[in-house]
Order: sequence, then C-alpha cells, then structure tokens
Amino acid sequence: MFIKILQITAAYKPAYIYGGPTMSVAKLCEALTENGVEIEVLTTTANGKIELNVATNKTQKVNGVNVTYFQRLTKDHTHFSPSLLRKLRQIILQNQNNNKLVIHIHAWWNLVSIFSCQIAKWYNIPVILSPRGMLTNYTLGNRNSGFKSIIHAATGKKLLAYCHIHATSEKEKHDILQFITPKSIAIIPNLVELSESNDFQMQEQESVFKLIFLSRIEEKKGLELLLEALVGLTINWTLTIAGSGEEEYVKSLKTIAESLRLDKNINWVGQVTNNDKFQLLADHHLLVLTSYNENFANIVIESLSVGTAVLVTNEVGLSDYVKEKKLGWVTSLTREDIRHNLLLAYNDVNRRLKIRAEAPKIISEDFDPKNLIQKYITFYKQVI
Repeated sequence: MFIKILQITAAYKPAYIYGGPTMSVAKLCEALTENGVEIEVLTTTANGKIELNVATNKTQKVNGVNVTYFQRLTKDHTHFSPSLLRKLRQIILQNQNNNKLVIHIHAWWNLVSIFSCQIAKWYNIPVILSPRGMLTNYTLGNRNSGFKSIIHAATGKKLLAYCHIHATSEKEKHDILQFITPKSIAIIPNLVELSESNDFQMQEQESVFKLIFLSRIEEKKGLELLLEALVGLTINWTLTIAGSGEEEYVKSLKTIAESLRLDKNINWVGQVTNNDKFQLLADHHLLVLTSYNENFANIVIESLSVGTAVLVTNEVGLSDYVKEKKLGWVTSLTREDIRHNLLLAYNDVNRRLKIRAEAPKIISEDFDPKNLIQKYITFYKQVI
C-alpha cells in the first residue's frame, strides 16, 4: 500500500540539546526512509534558546531523510512557526485527492504540534501523535502548567480525541489513558541508536563503585533525590553526571552537592557526543535514573547495549522491562529505597557480571530496528 507520512516535530537533528526524544524521531525517520516509505519532515530551527545554523524553507537531506527547517518566532517552549504551518497546509491541499496521507506529530504542549493537529483535523487527515512523555498528570502539573491548562481546556482535549496515539511503553499508555480518550492507542518501543561496537571492557570488581547519570539535566530526572540517597552511603563511590540543562538549574544542583559534601565524588562532564557516549557508559558499573516520570528512557537501552546494568525508579517506562529481564534494579521514589538498591547493586557483583555478559545480546534482539520498523509501518496503514 502506498502511503506518505508527514513527520511534524518542533526540533530535529542536530538539535541534540533536547536529548532522547529528538534522537528517537530522527532514528524513526531514517528507518522509514531506508524501508522505502515516503516521508517528509517539517521542523523548526529550535536549538534551546538559540537557532540551528541550517538553511531554511527548502528541503534538504539529513542522513537520507527529506527535512525542511523553518524559522520560529518564539524562542521558548512554544516554538511558534507560521511558515511551517503554511507549508503543512500547502502539502495537505496538494494531496487532497490522495487518501494515503498520514500526519505524525511528535510531542505536545508546543504551538507547532497543536496548530498542526488543528490543521490536519480541519482537512480530515488522520493524525498519529507520539506524546514523548508529555501526556501525563505529572507533565501537566510541571513547568508552564498555566499555559498547558489553558490550551488543554480551550482546544487540546478535542484535538487529542481526534488522534491515534503512539505510546512507547505500557506505563506511558496507562498514563495517557488516565488523561484522555484517543481514537486508538498502540505501544511500539522507540528505535534506539545502538553502538556498532561490542568490544567494551570493564572490571566489575574495582574498589570504586562507578555510577553514571547520562541524560538531559532537568527537574523530572530526580537528581536531587539521587544526591540525597548518596548521603551516608558507606561504600567507595563516584558519580559521573553527563548531559546539559538550564544553567541556573545545573548550578543549583552543584550547590546541593557541595552542601551535602558530595562534590568531591562527583564529576560533571557536560554534553557528551554520540561517538563518546557508549564508551563512557561501558566505563561505569551502573547507570542511575531516578526520574519522577519517564515514558521510555532511551538511555536505559543504550546502557544495557554495552553491558552496563541500570538502576531506575518505578516511574520510568522501561522499569517493567528491566525487572522482567533481570537487567538491573528498580526502586521507588524515596531516598531510602534508592540508597538500599544502590547497595544491593554494589554487593551483587555476580549479577552485574551476568548483565555485562548477556545484556548486549538481549537488547540487540528485543530492539532490533528491522522488527520494530515493521510495527510502525503497520500502525500507519491501520489509521488510513
């Protein structure tokens, strides 16, 4: 069946500052293109508070994918881009006689996503929405909650009811269905970039227990909880914190670490390139992700793909997978339980050795992009 997919996303490669969601969208688009699906990406020049240095208003190839970048008028989370919306309407009108057009919108709570959904609904074009963790009660009550509440009451609820929803985990599906009733909902894991090398060496029995956090640094990641849990930990440990975030927030975390007298054990390394990420993960004993809310968490798969065990909270979308496959430790959101599970992970060297040896093969089989991409293509065909 011939289909054309318009991918709408407020940010796209090389806007790596936005972390996993941006990478997941790009990986999906690249895999669809490789499998012969006609797609086009409409996005903005968003790159945090600055703009990407890319050509605008003309289609270009980005890793084989047709991408058009548009300027945004607002430099904040709203990402308002009239030129993108005009282009979307133009493409819809050009394809009015083609009943095989699907619009796939990524993320919510920004004006690119909301207005694109409105335009698609106006012209009766089917919409798939991948909320990327943004349709939860936690997210609604977190940053910019006033803006979100107004949007949701005014138009968001009706627009979301028009959408077919793509969730990345059972947990995300559960969170979404507490929030809205969509046309349909399907669970398909993210396509995750895995290391091309499997030649990683690590000594599990080193005297220092090497912990790593590698993700976007923001409130929902629960780093304050982790720091509090590390207080009084009687083992010899270090923590590498890799990733970027708002300067003031990162500064506040460093202040907390100093006040708790943990700063000498913590190494802040900033943003890490994709090329360096896998080796850095492999050089540690345990990835820690004490998030308050996480729909999927690509970094969990990336860490396990090089054999590094994980400790996650039960609010992380992949926590059930980690528990089922025995690939790490799952904790509640209390500092006492986090500390307890850190000690369990430290003491269970044999389990970490087993994970180091077996996890890469498990991940390569369970998250084989060739299998996952067929699930996406089937979903696209179902909504037409």
